[in-house]
This record gives sequence, structure tokens and C-alpha cells, in this order.
Amino acid sequence: MKKFIYVIIFFSFFDLFTQLPVMSTYAESLGASAFLTGLAVGMYSLSNTFGNIISGFLTDRKGPFVILVIGLLTTGLSLTLYNLVAEPFALLAVRFVHGLVAGFIVPAAFTFLANATEQEKRGKGSAISGAFVGIAAIIGPAFSGILASRTSVPFVFNITASCMLLLGILATFLLRSSQVKKEKTAPSIHIPISVFFTNNGTLKAFSGAFFLMFSQGVIAYLLPLKVQSLGFDSRLSGTLMSAFGIIAVLVFILPSNRIFDKVTPVKTLSLGISLMGISQILISQADSNTLLYIAMACYGIGFGFLFPSINSLLIDSTTVEIRGKAYGYFYAFFSLGVVLGSSLLGWLSLGITSGFIFTGIVLIGFAIFTLIPKRKPSHS
Repeated sequence: MKKFIYVIIFFSFFDLFTQLPVMSTYAESLGASAFLTGLAVGMYSLSNTFGNIISGFLTDRKGPFVILVIGLLTTGLSLTLYNLVAEPFALLAVRFVHGLVAGFIVPAAFTFLANATEQEKRGKGSAISGAFVGIAAIIGPAFSGILASRTSVPFVFNITASCMLLLGILATFLLRSSQVKKEKTAPSIHIPISVFFTNNGTLKAFSGAFFLMFSQGVIAYLLPLKVQSLGFDSRLSGTLMSAFGIIAVLVFILPSNRIFDKVTPVKTLSLGISLMGISQILISQADSNTLLYIAMACYGIGFGFLFPSINSLLIDSTTVEIRGKAYGYFYAFFSLGVVLGSSLLGWLSLGITSGFIFTGIVLIGFAIFTLIPKRKPSHS
């Protein structure tokens, strides 16, 4: 069951990462303005936020099995809608539908894994699931960047759609036997939303998720434009994003991943987000592909430290009965970060260089903030 869930996590993030190197240039090719281009990149994550929250509530009520199957099948169908897009506003509509239904998948999948992982191994377990996210980050951008330059963006999404539909069908048979009995006897517990935002652990996990994907949204929006301004094509954007994924996966899978069970998650969180902030500043100053690769390697190390840290914080701060809702909000903050990372910079009309510098300063500032000791005791 765990291995199959890892495959689902891989393709869920593969769906996300295939969009990154092509969406901003694809929107521009349809005649979108700078604002609409940023909004097209962020629209997926805007609706994904609502999908994540809905998934979290339904996962605690119905169990992750039903929600996971629905998410996989509807995401596969939504990806085929890109074949009908001919102008910017149609693209925005399809992006909204795609993001909404795709939001059902990840909270349900991670709830599956968290409930099946021993507490003392939650750091290493989070690193392994993070490795599949990293592998998706390696393959997805390079796959879409190269294939889109030879065919078209809708063709790339058709391939992802086929994989999602197949996974949905397989999940119906492979996960039913291991989950249906638990779902029938699962208690329904009402937990006020304020609990998640007054708990120090979940609040830092949510904030870390937000800033991780805020940074990712900036890269999705500005990196292809930075590469284009230096005279390179979309293939370099794809391979740069894959480079950070390779480095992140090495952090996840090497024996050094034991650090996530031995060092306080807040410390590895701060280190990871600091490195990601430094990488943004490096990108802003890069004037060659070599410097871009160095910057993205730094980004990958930061990502490799941050992702397991925020997952460990979330697992430490929740129980089985409320973990679905917690992961729903957790990935809603992921999505919200992408929305603001792309749309906000488009709205502020920040240039490529100033946009990266602004983001770097924000991330480093958050890293410093997380290390400030809390004077008052936290309450669960």
C-alpha cells in the first residue's frame, strides 16, 4: 500500500512540476498580458487551496480511499480540457477546474502515509515521501520543457491525464481492501479551525509550507522569463528545475536523512528556507547558465531540508483523528504560496531581478523569525 501511495504522490507532483517551465510562456503565446500570465500560473494553486481544504474535511469523514480515487479520476479528466483552450480567459477557467480537483489528491495520500508511519520514524518517512516529490521535480520539468518545445503544451498534459486515469482505476482495486474497514468505523470528531492556528507546531508547519511554495511560485513565473532574457529556450528552464530536484532527492535518500529524526525540525526548517532565500538572490544576479545551475543546486539543498521538517512538525502536532484536516490546511498553504508567489509579483510589476531579490529577502526574514524563542508556552 505504501509503495503505491508513493507512486500516487509522484504523479500528483509530476502534474504540478510539468506545468512550471511551460505555463507562463504558454499563456503569453495565447496573448495574455503580464498580469494574466501571472494569474494563469497562480490560478491552479488558487483553486487548489479550496480543493485541499475540502479534501481534508472529507478525508477525516469518509477516509482517504474515496477522496483519493475521486481526485485521481477527475484530475485526469480535467487535464484533457487544455485541448479546448484558445484564449487567455479560457485558460484561466481550465486552470481553476484543474487545480480544484487536483487538490483532493495530496492531503488524502499523505494522510494514508502518516497514519501508517511509526512516530519515531516520521522524519525519515517524510524524507522518503519527499524523495518522490523530488523525483517528480527532476523528471517533470525536463519532460514538459523538452516535449512541449517539440509538440505542444496540451499534448504534454494529455500524457499526464492518461497516467492519472490509470492510477485512479488501479487505486479502486489496490487500496479498497486495506482501507474500507477502517473507514466504516472511523469516528467523526469536530475540531475548531482555531486549534490548528494556535498550536505552535502546526502554525510553523503551515508557514513553512506557504513560504516554500511562495518561492516555487516565483520560480515558476520568473525563471522561464529569466532564461528567455538570457537568450536560452524552454529546455534550459526544464533542466534547471530538474537540477534542484536531483540535489533535493540526494538530501532525502542519503544516510544523512537520519538528521530529520535527531535534530529539532524547527532548526532544519530555518536552514532550508535560508538556503532557498539565498538561491533566489543568486538567480537574480546570474548572467550565465553555469551560475543558474549553482543557484538551483542551492535551492535544491534548501528544499531537501525544508520539506521533511515541515512534515515532521505537522505529524508531531496532530493525532490520527484530525490529521486529514491538518494536511488539508497544510497543502492549502502550499497552494496559497504559489498563488501569491506568481500573481503578487505580476500585480506589483516587479522586474525579473527585483522580483527574485524581494523573494530572497522575504524567505531569509522568515528563517530568522522561526528561530526566535517563544516566550509564552504553546497550547495544543
